[in-house]
Amino acid sequence: MEELFFRFVVLALVAAHVCFAAPTTYKVGVGIADVTGPAADINMMGYANPAQLSAGIHTRQYSRAFIVDDGAKRVVFVSVDCALMDQVIKTEVSNRLEIKYPGNYTAKNVVLSGTHTHSGPGGYLQYVLFLVTSKGWIQQSFDALVDGILLSIDRAHDNMIPANIYYAKDTLIDANINRSPASYLNNPAYERAKYTYNTDKDMVQLKFVSTDGQPMGVINWYAVHCTSMNNTNPYISSDNKGYAGLLFEGAINGLEVMPGEVRIFSLIYLGPFVAAFASSNLGDVSPNTMGAKCIDTGLPCDFVSSSCNNRTQLCIAFGPGKDMVDSTRIIGDKQFQKAWSMYNVDDSELEALEGPVQFAHQFVDMPNYTVEVQDPVNGPTTEKLCKPAMGYSFAAGTTDGPGAFDFTQGATSSNDFWNLVGSALVEPSEEVKQCQHPKPVLLSTGEISWPYDWHPNIVETQILRIGQFMIAAVPGEFTTMAGRRLRDALNSEATNNGGPSNVKTVIAGLSNGYTHYITTFEEYQIQRYEGASTIYGPHTHAAYLDQYKKLTRSIFKNEPLDDGPTPPFLLDKQISIVRGVVFDRPAFEHEFGDCLVQPYPFVRPNETVTATFVAGHPRNNLMLENTFMTVEVKEANNWKVIRTDAHFDTFFFWERTSAVGQSEAHLRWIVPADTPDGEYRISHYGHYKNIDASIVPYNGTTQSFNVSWIRKIVALSSLTTLNGIDF
Repeated sequence: MEELFFRFVVLALVAAHVCFAAPTTYKVGVGIADVTGPAADINMMGYANPAQLSAGIHTRQYSRAFIVDDGAKRVVFVSVDCALMDQVIKTEVSNRLEIKYPGNYTAKNVVLSGTHTHSGPGGYLQYVLFLVTSKGWIQQSFDALVDGILLSIDRAHDNMIPANIYYAKDTLIDANINRSPASYLNNPAYERAKYTYNTDKDMVQLKFVSTDGQPMGVINWYAVHCTSMNNTNPYISSDNKGYAGLLFEGAINGLEVMPGEVRIFSLIYLGPFVAAFASSNLGDVSPNTMGAKCIDTGLPCDFVSSSCNNRTQLCIAFGPGKDMVDSTRIIGDKQFQKAWSMYNVDDSELEALEGPVQFAHQFVDMPNYTVEVQDPVNGPTTEKLCKPAMGYSFAAGTTDGPGAFDFTQGATSSNDFWNLVGSALVEPSEEVKQCQHPKPVLLSTGEISWPYDWHPNIVETQILRIGQFMIAAVPGEFTTMAGRRLRDALNSEATNNGGPSNVKTVIAGLSNGYTHYITTFEEYQIQRYEGASTIYGPHTHAAYLDQYKKLTRSIFKNEPLDDGPTPPFLLDKQISIVRGVVFDRPAFEHEFGDCLVQPYPFVRPNETVTATFVAGHPRNNLMLENTFMTVEVKEANNWKVIRTDAHFDTFFFWERTSAVGQSEAHLRWIVPADTPDGEYRISHYGHYKNIDASIVPYNGTTQSFNVSWIRKIVALSSLTTLNGIDF
């Protein structure tokens, strides 16, 4: 009995030591920068809707960078508010970093991950298919992203200090649904039985705290699409993940902004804390939690095809809010609230990251990748991936953003008319048809090279390791089950090759480049949108499993990998047919910045204030790290800025009013319920282009207005007396 008691005490002490072991001290830097692209006349990237052009800003887009160094090696993870990352951006950023910081940052230890907002300007991707709806290359979109990403890394590099990193995981149930449940159900029943839900509900978070106890930042991964803002939205928006980040940063850094003459920094620049809500395996995951229904009848859509009487356009997912802005707010707030509760757990109760910093990286020629797969009938076989191709269901879109014409999801047979359309570009070869089976090939993009490549063949694969935590940076959108298989495979591969028993893997989606979707083999057979967009064929997922296991072995066995083939850099081949700004002119008898529509003089909280100004074109100056609008409050005879165009309750909308260079800026502020009584005003800032091509700044300010419950009631009482109306 004494021996048993002694063993129990020893085990308890060992367990206590494991739970409360001192965390590894890393050097950590965090940084954030504005990457908001052109806010007018540029096609939004994500829905592939040619009619969806930018026409203002709801929330700005940001790049959030995190650097971790163990004294021997360092890694960089950057989460960017953009639809997806492209190879040309990763290559350009890597090249500039190597020049500025030789020996510190390369393509191998830097990950760039897009949040997948569908409400940002496009035209920055180097392959043709991604540039069709944007009418080609948009240099301003590219420059804003590259410059902002580099600036965020610069800021992180400059403020590196000793810090500890803590891991947390919790469950968020009601912020996502599966938008392709028919595909998910085709996965094996025994595999589905291991999970409670058909989407991942786990939220994973890293908390960065300096060794002297100062909060530095968080990175959060949760699987949900940034499609709360739908394909009719004209405002640049970082969508639900961007809003969650702004809420978190505001909670730590404070909500006020610094006053200035023209250059006004957004709320986040007041403090050093940076909160990234990054993308994960969100391929089949929607934020529209009310689900899809037929907009003509209100009935459920067809389960397999997501259509209503064979019409895809009638099947649309909604919710949970009364409109898309409200839905963005709700889903963003849910992510923030869960992340905030995870963050506020005492550090001693969290799992500290312990161990070295490492990374593995390799470029891969996907169409020529061979992988061994298990055939249920014939046993193991060796399969080669396919040249890129898009299926019919790709053109159907999803319930978050349906496509046009007569395409429906789940199409495994072709259509003579669309065969003719696709063949006008190139007739799919028999090799591609057979390799991609059962996908009916609509666009054989891997066989089109005019005017240059339509899709990538060389793909960037990468893993970052910080102690027992691995970030699998994947170049596309893994579905729920595809992501689960990858995480399990990498955790097993790590422990089988000398890694810690408590290793855990998170998937960072849309990283470094974009190869559309990655489904499981079983989901591919159903050929919904995600399967039709799995461009390298039915064994794509098996190849990625094999490749990322190689990367994992490389890390834990310290075995170097060759670099792989060099991807193309197509910056000098880009074509654009988007017309630039010719010139601006003010409305008759007005100057730029004149306020045409003044706010109502008395406003209550929860009401909306509006103002209209004579404006120049927003593409004359992107106002990066600046603002097109401010809301100011009068304090002691001075005006103090309390809002910019980065805030969720402000809207900057630009409208062309004539074909001869005239335009207006419509500014809105939804007054928060807790706004103090006081005197307020709204200002607009911009630049106009003269006929001689010179760019000139301007600004304008409204008359002041009062926010007050009492004053509005008094004003209304006066109206009732004058008009004899009983309110």
